[in-house]
Amino acid sequence: MVGFGMIVDETYRPFFETVYKQDLYQRSTGPVEVSLDAVVTRTGSRAEKYLAERGDKVGGFQSFVGDNAIEEMIEAGVNFACVASPDDRHFDACKKLLGAGVHVIVEKPSVLSLQELDELVALAEKNNVTAKVVYHKLFDPDHKRMRSLVYDGVLQHVNNGYCSLLEPKAISGQQFAQWITGRNPGTYVAVHYIKLIDFSFGGKLKTITAAGQRGLVGDKDGPTWDSCQMKMVYEYESGREAAFDIQTSWVTPDNFPGYVEQEVQFRFDNGLWNGHSRKRGVECTVEDKTPNEIKNSLNNHFNAPFVEPWNERSQRGYGIEVIEQFAKEVAQVEFGGPESERAERLAQIRSLDYNDLSADRQTVAAVQALEAILEKRAAGEPDCVVRVNDENGGLVLYRPGSSEFEVLYEGTV
Repeated sequence: MVGFGMIVDETYRPFFETVYKQDLYQRSTGPVEVSLDAVVTRTGSRAEKYLAERGDKVGGFQSFVGDNAIEEMIEAGVNFACVASPDDRHFDACKKLLGAGVHVIVEKPSVLSLQELDELVALAEKNNVTAKVVYHKLFDPDHKRMRSLVYDGVLQHVNNGYCSLLEPKAISGQQFAQWITGRNPGTYVAVHYIKLIDFSFGGKLKTITAAGQRGLVGDKDGPTWDSCQMKMVYEYESGREAAFDIQTSWVTPDNFPGYVEQEVQFRFDNGLWNGHSRKRGVECTVEDKTPNEIKNSLNNHFNAPFVEPWNERSQRGYGIEVIEQFAKEVAQVEFGGPESERAERLAQIRSLDYNDLSADRQTVAAVQALEAILEKRAAGEPDCVVRVNDENGGLVLYRPGSSEFEVLYEGTV
């Protein structure tokens, strides 16, 4: 593990605890033992606290800190690494790991620019390893059902869409307070819906615009954003376009009844899809506990602890399933057949466009555009537009009322 914060406790920790106890199994590989062998963090405090309290549940691990921590972890010997550090630190960690021939899965957004993405994809190809991205919302049963209807042609040709994801103030004020300066919640969470749209509907990304609000998390004229709203326009093989609006915020009151407020609406030629995280049918009230210690609205699909009918405790959900699936993909590459056929197995796993880094181009392009637009807005240049693959470059930023433009990425997106 690179990073040992909140998301590790919610998803990686229960995965490693479960797989250490039960092994990983596929018919093609048989049982595969998985243990958490090394953790890299900035201070080591969270990792060492867990090691002292629960380390035996994952087989124990070495804790590395300092400027050379990743190199020390690589030298200690690992088959794959999970990068769950703040997103502006993803690239450096992934570059070192992929360069050393280690399989990598990285939290979203994978990286913050197409230039970084190109470099990592090339490293993965050069060293014959996988480079994957965690998009756990693609595993959400609601989102899987919607994509299934699109895939099967039941829902035909998306016209437009709206997505909203609102995080509580604790996200910006506590959990991530150390790294959000100069950042925005769109890069952090809108990317889930960018990928959902890109993967579910296909098409070519054409245009990105964005706006945002400041003044609560940081200064009203500074580079730190409370919330942001972005619009993406896609073009499809039919020649028709669809526009998607994504709104994100991390200043929702902490006593809001849901952990996260999530909503999507997509309009099609022949139908309408509405999804809402707080309308899944579960509501809970406990005196003196809700809505703070326990939320009234529970997303038991994402990740939740259970006592199984046979009285065994478990923790499961799509936030954990996505990591398990990656581990199965790595196991398939390394143990799914004879060494002489490894290249074919690797190519098969790389072709999975739901999580492969090489299939992240339009998502990263949207993130890079969003960051550039908000940076210009903070500098006093609002209402910029980024266009994709036009005559001036792959990713080009235009200022309103000006003939000047800025090429963010020269190659084809």
